[in-house]
Amino acid sequence: MTERTLPARTAVVLGGSHTGMLAAAALADTADRVVVVERDALPAGAEPRSGLPQARHAHMLWSGGARAVEELLPGVRERLREAGAHRLPVTSDMVIMGPRGWFRRWAESHHVLLAGRDLLDATIRARVLEEKRIEVVERTEAVGLVGTAAAVTGVRVRPHHGPAHTLDADLVVDATGRGSRASRWLSGLGLPEAERREVDSGLAYASRLFLAPEGAREHFPVVNVQPDPRAGGPGRAGFLLPVEDGRWIVTLSGTRGGHPAKDAADFARFAREELRHPIIGELIERAEPLTDVAHTRATVNRRRLYERAPAWPEGFAVLGDALAAFNPLYGHGLAVGAQSAVLLGRTVRRHGWDAPGLARRVQRAVARPTAAAWSLAVGQDVFYPGATEAGPTRADRLLAAYVGRLMHTATGSGRVARRVTDVTSLERGAGVLLTPPVLLAAVAGPLRPPLAGPPLTAWERKAAGLS
Repeated sequence: MTERTLPARTAVVLGGSHTGMLAAAALADTADRVVVVERDALPAGAEPRSGLPQARHAHMLWSGGARAVEELLPGVRERLREAGAHRLPVTSDMVIMGPRGWFRRWAESHHVLLAGRDLLDATIRARVLEEKRIEVVERTEAVGLVGTAAAVTGVRVRPHHGPAHTLDADLVVDATGRGSRASRWLSGLGLPEAERREVDSGLAYASRLFLAPEGAREHFPVVNVQPDPRAGGPGRAGFLLPVEDGRWIVTLSGTRGGHPAKDAADFARFAREELRHPIIGELIERAEPLTDVAHTRATVNRRRLYERAPAWPEGFAVLGDALAAFNPLYGHGLAVGAQSAVLLGRTVRRHGWDAPGLARRVQRAVARPTAAAWSLAVGQDVFYPGATEAGPTRADRLLAAYVGRLMHTATGSGRVARRVTDVTSLERGAGVLLTPPVLLAAVAGPLRPPLAGPPLTAWERKAAGLS
């Protein structure tokens, strides 16, 4: 009896950034060949590249995303730690002023991984490319899909210096980010346009890298001052995140009418005078600036509901920011990309390459973490003037009132704070906030009185030069 030879399988992943590399890793154990097509020349190490300007701003990988990355790339979290990334427990190592006041630093419930984006990408990329089935085609741009409305069979690519040609594939994954042209490509195959949603808070943000005071270089908490939507007017916020090499990356943001200035001389003033509390301004006045101010307005929440499309071709899937781009203020993009890559790999393994409707199954699977992060982002952004044409709905207002009550309760209830971080860390769905114990706790309100100021320890204040 002759043993049947299974056909070779090729996957092409468009985009070699965070989500693209993780998607390649997810497919490498079932595909014979995975080709990553990247428009830029990828650096050898933790260096900036022109196609990723957002790397100059603050990034965090919530524990839901960190677990997904570790599932795909065992041992990579330890590599990140060895390279200088910080693992900070939530909320033990967080000093956060929420809309309803300062949160206490409760015992660890989850964690975040903090590193500069260049270091994060370089560490993950090096780990992914240890897999021999994965190859990268650099300085090459995807220009269109090959196939029909029923099935995508490849992608047309154009090297920066050379003629366009076709890469045949059993599965093409678009992980090209906010600039994705998937909708246009699908229309070119004769497919109807998928439903699209946008919520634009008008947010702009500015970031600067600092060398922390000497005593605060080894360990320091996240410091976050959030806006209060009840106050009316622009929503201004600030983040201070400790990253590798004893540095702090500080990101300041504001919605329409409250944008931070691009001027480096105004950066500390905005942090000290425009935010609801001056703590971030006080901290950076005692730190050494290392860079100029990086500024961007590419913050629109934009989502394509491809999972609801009336028809979807075999052989094509869209992940990460190409599917849904979130206001970066909430820090969920990296985690959603990682969780989506995990679901991509699981779906292919569960159903097999030949399963009818495999691509649609993938699209519906990755919609789950996407929808969770979308709700967290737009649930707040919809209240800023001009975010949507019609403004917040009655349902938006009712939900916001309940979430506001939860956040107030979380300032003085560790149990409710834990449930809130279950959701914000993308470890659990929002349904945990509607269980009877949480509903009753929200009615009862906080169990402890409000804090009068930021809960920095005496050691942290001294280390940062505040006392």
